[in-house]
Amino acid sequence: MPSLIFLMIFGAAAFSFWSAGRAAAERAEAVGRDACRAAGVQWLDQSVHAIGLKVIRRESGWLGFERTFRFDYSIDGEDRHVGRLVLRGERLIAFSGPIAREPSQLH
Repeated sequence: MPSLIFLMIFGAAAFSFWSAGRAAAERAEAVGRDACRAAGVQWLDQSVHAIGLKVIRRESGWLGFERTFRFDYSIDGEDRHVGRLVLRGERLIAFSGPIAREPSQLH
């Protein structure tokens, strides 16, 4: 019986980790798409790719994850450039990619 409880706890933790990862990927996708739209460039492949994950200590003192994503964009339709963004939870902390015409359009 105790092994069933451990299995349930492990399953809940795995689901929580997966769910948080999906939420971060959706947030990264929205930020990348908005940045490309604001800069007037074409967002390629319609997705972001997770390229990094590390454990960090949040401002509150609790442990959390910092996730790094990459996306591709094109300026003229014939080239390909790589953009990169870093999220801590839902908060964007680093971005490199197309430059927005008006920086206030990124959130």
